[in-house]
Amino acid sequence: MIRSLVAAMPLASTTAPRAPRIPTPALALALLLALPLTPAADVLAQPRPVTPRGPLEAQEQNNIAVFRKVSPSVVHITTLAQQRDFFSRNVTEVPSGTGSGFLWDEHGHVVTNFHVIRGASAAKVTLSDQSTFDANLVGVDPDRDLAVLRIAAPREKLLPVPMGSSRDLLVGQTVYAIGNPFGLDQTLTRGIVSALNREIESMTQRTIRGAIQTDAAINPGNSGGPLLDSAGRLIGVNTSIFSPSGGSNGIGFAIPADEVNRIVPQLIKNGRVIRPALGITAGSEQLRGVLRLPKGVVLIGIQNGGGAALAGLKPFMRGRDGRIIGGDLITAVDGKPVADLDDLLNLLEQRQLGEKVVLTVWNGGKTRQVQAQLGSD
Repeated sequence: MIRSLVAAMPLASTTAPRAPRIPTPALALALLLALPLTPAADVLAQPRPVTPRGPLEAQEQNNIAVFRKVSPSVVHITTLAQQRDFFSRNVTEVPSGTGSGFLWDEHGHVVTNFHVIRGASAAKVTLSDQSTFDANLVGVDPDRDLAVLRIAAPREKLLPVPMGSSRDLLVGQTVYAIGNPFGLDQTLTRGIVSALNREIESMTQRTIRGAIQTDAAINPGNSGGPLLDSAGRLIGVNTSIFSPSGGSNGIGFAIPADEVNRIVPQLIKNGRVIRPALGITAGSEQLRGVLRLPKGVVLIGIQNGGGAALAGLKPFMRGRDGRIIGGDLITAVDGKPVADLDDLLNLLEQRQLGEKVVLTVWNGGKTRQVQAQLGSD
């Protein structure tokens, strides 16, 4: 029996085993596709389960709260310019630029930068709900780069930005900017107050003092939009960036809210800012240098009946023989030094119409003090 079992078993091969055949790529792919999907493959083909979101951080919650609170008050401004067709001579209005702004009050007044609407023949204001209204120009202050428009929108759409103050700002506190950078409306950026009391130049080359510097991303199109504190209150109007490339490099500037709150009511009431003035015409810095005069404001014209004329000030003049006849140079106001016309105007703007100031006047190497009453410009 054992012999028969052994005889039935195959004999071991005495030749070397053959190497397995390696399938061609095409055959391997066919074999792979022929394999049935395993349960593990079915699981991998399904969407992954979503991990429940935990509670938002306090900073995130405040970001959301500020945007929801203020974004309905921020508007998109599109300016239009007249264009004449060469062949038909027809005049049409075409878009010429965009910017930002915000609702000032419940009467439809909109605040923006002067440079946003400069040179425009018309403007349209788009609210956060995408409704658009024609805007009328109310007033401008180019020296402070501010302008006020007005739209005839339903009362329920007019949600003014809450008013804050810039005098108590601290470097390092959180700020927000909402605007329309590159035409992308309702954009929120966050940063801090990087510095205070910066000086920037307006389009009229007047110095805007007390400007707020921030690293909140501000790009072209943000101009005229609000800068907000962590409570969503207006603390400034975004006006410019410092950037050789034209994009945000983390250095933006805003006109302080206290200055805005002083100027905007005047623009609404008068269409312009009525500033205290002495009734003078000032010479250029180049003229002062040519005449080798000390720092101050060279008087080359005196308005009859103005404060300077009544105080007895005399201008520099050119005689019949062409020589310069010496006049007065204002070097200080109420004891505060005046280096140029910009200094003088800034000091006078801190006074009221009808108020009297003491001027320090230089003439021919001698200094005297006179009292002058301020009139309107």
